[in-house]
Amino acid sequence: MPDSSPPLAGLLVVSIEQAVAVPLCTMRLADAGARVIKIERPEGETARHYDATVDGMSAYFVWLNRGKESAALDLKSKADLALLHRMVAKADVLVQNLAPGAIERLGLTSETITARFPRLIAVNIVGYGQDTSYAQMRAYDMLVQAESGICAVTGTKDAPSKIGVSAADIATGMNAHAAILEALIARDRTGNGRVIEVAMFDGMADWMTVPLLHFEQAQRETGRHGLAHASIYPYRSYLCRDGSVIVAIQHSGEWERFCSLVLERGDLHADVRFATNALRVANRDALDAEIEPIFAAMARAEAIRRLEGAQIAWGRLTEMRDLSGHPALRRMTIALPSGRRIKVPRPAGRDDAGETLPAVPAVGADTERIRREFAA
Repeated sequence: MPDSSPPLAGLLVVSIEQAVAVPLCTMRLADAGARVIKIERPEGETARHYDATVDGMSAYFVWLNRGKESAALDLKSKADLALLHRMVAKADVLVQNLAPGAIERLGLTSETITARFPRLIAVNIVGYGQDTSYAQMRAYDMLVQAESGICAVTGTKDAPSKIGVSAADIATGMNAHAAILEALIARDRTGNGRVIEVAMFDGMADWMTVPLLHFEQAQRETGRHGLAHASIYPYRSYLCRDGSVIVAIQHSGEWERFCSLVLERGDLHADVRFATNALRVANRDALDAEIEPIFAAMARAEAIRRLEGAQIAWGRLTEMRDLSGHPALRRMTIALPSGRRIKVPRPAGRDDAGETLPAVPAVGADTERIRREFAA
């Protein structure tokens, strides 16, 4: 019979974690069946206390910590530090996002890990590459978004903005998750673990490759365009009589159908100013002057009907009240320490919508059991 156990069953992950990036990474590992022991301060890690939205816990913490065990340790004490080392000796994966230099002060330098724990996959989450002049910079999500240029291409022409969710943290957590899975596959072949650095800035800089290439290869700054695309046009929100609709034109065939069937303006397709995507981007103000009045005269339902008929991609600007009941929103159930169950969005790639996943842990809920298990 096929093995029905989770793909990461039997994997032990020790995580010295706080906030968003590492908790997101280890949540994904826990979702796939890994045993994740979360090391936090006796008073609980930072994100527990951002707010009290869900049964006295922050929304961030409830999102990112299901299925983990919580061990509340004082790593400044010799006894708890020794306990940590015993846990690491049995672990497959160690992940941490302490301040720069802190993991070395705990006696877990890269050299020590390589010598003492050769099969261990150790992931250090940092703000900036430790071989750069920014190595000691404090790195929080919005700071990294700003430093990496994300805010330079986000917002309106008049005002830069950060992305409205913790994009730098989320990208870092997902990059770390992928790096761990790759390292596990490599260890199956070689028997060796490795020490991996995942920098928040690197993840955001990678996302900035297209604007950077425009700048370095064509001496062009893409700028900020609000609800419009910087380098594909028309790809933006248009205001109808009773609401807005977002239109996305990707290629010449769509542009022709958009002009003839949606706008009912075949002359726009023939206009040499708008013949290619590059020309439409360069002449976006002139093009919008033609398109905006057409949408403004239509009800949104009529605009959508025409877009559907022309096989043009469209979307709506969803508010939170809309997302809560969105027909495409798939959910799963998680348990809280109180026993209460709540529904949260289901991560992409999972199919266990009817399953209640393991609970979010109370602070130190598993400390004494873990002390006994990893006793000297």
